[in-house]
Amino acid sequence: MNVDERRLSVPPGTTTRSSTGRSIPLVVYILAVGTFTMLTTEFIVAGILTQLAADLDISVSQAGLLITVFAAGMVIGAPLMALLTLRLPRRLTLLLALAVFAAGHVVVALGSNLQLLLVARFITALATGAFWAIAGVVAAKSAVPGMASRALGIINAGGMLATVLGVPLGAFASQYFGWRGSFWGLAALAVISAVLIARFVPQDKAEHASVSVRNEIAGLASGRLWLTLAACATTTGGVLAAYSYISPLLVDGTGFSESAIPLVLIGFGVGSLVGSLVGGRLGDARPHLLTIIAPTASTLILLAICLLSDQKLPMIALIALLGFFGLGANPILASLAITYGKKAPTLASSLTVAGFNAGTVVASWAGGKALESSLGTTGPMLLGACVAVLTLIPVIILAILARRAASPAKTEKGKKSRRVGIIYRSDAVVARGNKSYFSRYASNLTRFASGNARKSGFASN
Repeated sequence: MNVDERRLSVPPGTTTRSSTGRSIPLVVYILAVGTFTMLTTEFIVAGILTQLAADLDISVSQAGLLITVFAAGMVIGAPLMALLTLRLPRRLTLLLALAVFAAGHVVVALGSNLQLLLVARFITALATGAFWAIAGVVAAKSAVPGMASRALGIINAGGMLATVLGVPLGAFASQYFGWRGSFWGLAALAVISAVLIARFVPQDKAEHASVSVRNEIAGLASGRLWLTLAACATTTGGVLAAYSYISPLLVDGTGFSESAIPLVLIGFGVGSLVGSLVGGRLGDARPHLLTIIAPTASTLILLAICLLSDQKLPMIALIALLGFFGLGANPILASLAITYGKKAPTLASSLTVAGFNAGTVVASWAGGKALESSLGTTGPMLLGACVAVLTLIPVIILAILARRAASPAKTEKGKKSRRVGIIYRSDAVVARGNKSYFSRYASNLTRFASGNARKSGFASN
C-alpha cells in the first residue's frame, strides 16, 4: 500500500478542496471530531482521579491504572487492529471502532468493580487505537502534497481540543452528575461522531482486498521510522507522566481547590491545541528543528514546575506552556513516521499511536510509583523531565541523518555549477583564441594582398 495510491473517491455533497479552494478538505475536520472524543476518554481520568478513587474505595495510584491500561490497549490495539482491518474499507473500520468505543463506555458507566473497569477500558483502547491509525492515514492522503503535517496537526488538534473542553467539562460534569456521567457523555459523543463519519467520510473502494500483510510488515524496514517511534514514546511519556498526576500536586502542593482543577487544566488544553496547530503548520518546512526544540522546552518546563509548585500564577502559566511544547511536536512525528514508512502507511501510522501510548504506559505507571515515593507530588514531574530529555537522542540522530542525506545533493549541485563555469570559461578562452587567430589571419591576408598589388604595378610599368 503506497502513500501515493489513488485518492479516495468523494461522495456527492462532500466539501473538498477543489470545490472550496481550501487546501485541507472537510474530511479532516470531521475526523478531528472523532479524535476529540477519543482523546477525551484518554485524559478524562486525570481530571476525575480523586473522585473516582474515593467512589471505588481505592488509592489514587490504583485509579491511575485506568490511564495505564488504556494506554496499554492503545499500544497493542493500534498495530494489531491495523493489521486485522487492512482489507476492510477504512470508513467501515472507523464506524466499527466507534461502536466498540461507545459500548465500552457504557460498561464503565455501569460498573463498580475496578477489574471490570480495567477490562472495559482495555477493550475500548483497542478500538481507539484502530480509529487513530486509520484517521491519520485518511487525513494524510486527503491533503495536497506538502500539507500532510498540517492535516495531521488538525487531527491532533481535535484530540488536543479534548484537553481544552472535553476533560475540563468532564470534570465539571462529574461534580454534578458523578464521574459516571462523564462516561455516559462520551458514549453519546461516540454515536454522534459515527453519524458524522458515516455521512462525510468517503467510501473507499475494495482495493484493500489485494493488500498483503507480509508486504506491510516488510515496509517497516526503516531505521529512521524506528527512531521516530522512539521519539513518539519519550516525548509523550514525559509529558503524561507529569500530567496524569498533576491534580494531586495542584491540590496538595499549590493549594488549589478541587473545584478549580478543571480551570487550570483548560490552560494545558489551550496550550496543547495551539501547539498542535502551530507544529502542524510549521512542521512541513522545518520538522527536525521543531522536534529538537519541543523536548528541550518540555524538560525545562517540568523542572520549573518542581521548583515553583507552591506558586499559583507561575504554575498556571507553566502548565499551559507544557501543553504547547510537550504535545506540539506530535503531528510532526506522525508525519515523519508515515514518510519513513511510506510503503506501509497504515501500519506506520498505527505504530505512531502505539509509540505515543507506549511512553504513556511506562511513564504513567512509573509516575504512580514516583507519587508514592519520598518525592511526593513532585515525583511524577521529575520523572517526566527525565523521560522528556531522552527524546533528544533520537531526534538529533534524525536531524543529522537528514542533513547528511541533503549534503550529497548540494555537493552534486555545486559540482554541476563548477562544471558549467569551467565550460563557460573554456568557451570564453577558445573564443578569445579564435578571435586572435582570425585577427592575425586577416592581417596577413591584407599584407599579402598589398604585396601582390605592388608587384602587379611594377610589372605593368
